[in-house]
Amino acid sequence: MKGKYTITSILSALQVPRSNYYRWLGEEREKSLSTKEEAIIELCKKTKYRYGHRKIKALLKKEYGIRLNRNTVQSIMQKHNVQCRVKPKRKWKSQGETVVIRPNLLNRHFTASAPNEKWVTDITYIQYGSKTKYLSTIMDLYNNEIVAYKLYDHQQTSLVIDTLKGALEARNNPEGVIIHCDQGTVYTSYAFQDYVTANHLVCSMSRRGNCWDNAVIESFHSSLKSEEFQYVKFNSLSNAEVTKRVTDYLNYYNEERIQEKLGYLSPREYFVEAA
Repeated sequence: MKGKYTITSILSALQVPRSNYYRWLGEEREKSLSTKEEAIIELCKKTKYRYGHRKIKALLKKEYGIRLNRNTVQSIMQKHNVQCRVKPKRKWKSQGETVVIRPNLLNRHFTASAPNEKWVTDITYIQYGSKTKYLSTIMDLYNNEIVAYKLYDHQQTSLVIDTLKGALEARNNPEGVIIHCDQGTVYTSYAFQDYVTANHLVCSMSRRGNCWDNAVIESFHSSLKSEEFQYVKFNSLSNAEVTKRVTDYLNYYNEERIQEKLGYLSPREYFVEAA
């Protein structure tokens, strides 16, 4: 059909991403690839094209013992159309100074020297099933591990309380943890605040309308959607499939997904090595 239509129009009609087409087109060329190219392409496939050239460079050294300049890795990834998808930049507009319910104790210090020192939490919409679901997560800033999560059909106060309850059970009920959140109504509710106090935790809150004050957990939710649901249309999956995908991604994130901040280890690997 290329003689009659452009490749772009054909792919658009078939709803096939350009990247998929060019990966398919390059399959025959892969038969004569160098060892380095084969290793890079295999790593990109294995990680579902989620990693950029810096992480692929680190995995190349870790799993194959191959040392390459990151520019070389990037060039090979571009040549074979195996680059990761770039997340769109989030637009933000200041809404001015506001009075906060709880002081911002975290103050954008997104590191911790020990487990259970600083937790961050947030809720995000998951709109890929027949019903909109709400994912509540809690992350430990020591190793960026997702300590607990809940996926409900609503975003009532019980969602965040149950998530916090799960985190406390998973970590043997630590005391004195800073739990940082935004000023959403579920977090400012008496029920949630009472639960925090009763369990000897310390609540910290972002300034109103300022997503950067909770950037790490916001970034995690963005990664989940762009990496796990990147080619999925809204309301196109069954609710069971959505739940399975979220669960699988969270397990992958904790157990396998390497992070530059952690020396190119996964959260669980970092936790084990640090221990």
